[in-house]
Order: sequence, then structure tokens, then C-alpha cells
Amino acid sequence: MRNNKESLINLLTQKPWEPAQVKVDNLHEGKTFNLHVGKLGLRYIMVVSTIMFCLFIVTYADRMVYDDWIRMPEPFLLWINSLILVISSLFFIRIQLASKKNNFEKVRRELVLIGVLAIIFLIGQLLVWQNMIEAGYYVSGSPANGYFYVFTTLHGLHLLGGLIYWVMTIKKVWKLDDSIVIRKAKHTVELCAIYWHFLLAVWIVLFGLMLFS
Repeated sequence: MRNNKESLINLLTQKPWEPAQVKVDNLHEGKTFNLHVGKLGLRYIMVVSTIMFCLFIVTYADRMVYDDWIRMPEPFLLWINSLILVISSLFFIRIQLASKKNNFEKVRRELVLIGVLAIIFLIGQLLVWQNMIEAGYYVSGSPANGYFYVFTTLHGLHLLGGLIYWVMTIKKVWKLDDSIVIRKAKHTVELCAIYWHFLLAVWIVLFGLMLFS
């Protein structure tokens, strides 16, 4: 009983942000939480981001019931951008399967393609902004306009963050010297894929909200 109490106290007093504790967690791959440290960090980011987007969605739903709410049109380019994001997420599914089979040549090739698609998506979003502004839909024009620019900006920033991790993933899979490096590369690919699928899910919710409200 005493040993159980001591074990619980040790668990509660752990400081996962300290370098020494990080080394311990990495040795047993975060089994205190049954998660690798990297995956735990990613889940934290996703939870925080989800809460933030949910708060904006709640205020959006509350604001749209007022009389001054003027719905914005949905540019056709937004549909194309959405399709690009769906395609990139599908490619990540292919990459995950290729990674499990150690087919890293395919992983590298399709990771590059995903990066290109992500850049095209961001450029497409900027073109949507340009078209909307030219049509007179300014940020200050109406609450709906403001939310449109806020939603697309926040999602775009999250995608930029995803591109930073994409670069890290590219570096990991480009030079594979031994089994340890391969295992780490597979883990990085998995985390990058999870985040990409998360970005797609967020965009589908935001786009659907703007489309049907």
C-alpha cells in the first residue's frame, strides 16, 4: 500500500517539461500516459486549437441572429481550395501506408506533392481574399465579413504551422541511416498526417458553417 502511495506521489510530482524527465519519458515512449511525448504534445496543440475554434464558432452562431447580419457569397475558388485540402489529406493516408511498408521513396515523392498542394491552397485563399475585397466585401463591411477573414486567417496560420512540421518531416525521411532513424521518421510521418487530417476536419466545419449560415 505504501509503495502504491509513493508511486502515485512520484507520478503527480513529475515535471515533463524538464530535460531529465523528457529523457525518461522518451525511454519508455511516454507510457505514463500511454503516449509518445511528441504525440502528447500534438494532442495538446489540437485540443487548444479546437477550443479556440469552438469559441469563435459559438460567437459566430450567436452573432448571426442579429438583423445586421449580411451573408457573404461563397466564391467558387473556395470549393477548389477545399478539394485541394481533401486531396492532400488523402495523399497523407497513402503516405502512412507507404511508411509502414518502408517504401520511403514513395513517402518522399508524395510529401513533396503535399507541400506543393498546401502552398497552392494558401495562394488560393489569398486570391479569394483579393476577389472578395475587389467585390466590396471588406473586413469592416459587416460582421459576416469579419468572421470570414478571421476564420480563413486562423486556419491559414495553422496550415503554415503544419508546413513547418512538414519541412521537419521531409528532413527526417530524406536521410535514413539505421533502424532507429527509420522508426523516428515513421513516427514523424504519423504525427504530420494526424495534424493534416485535423486541419481538413477544421476547414470542413468552418466552410460548412459559412456555407449554410
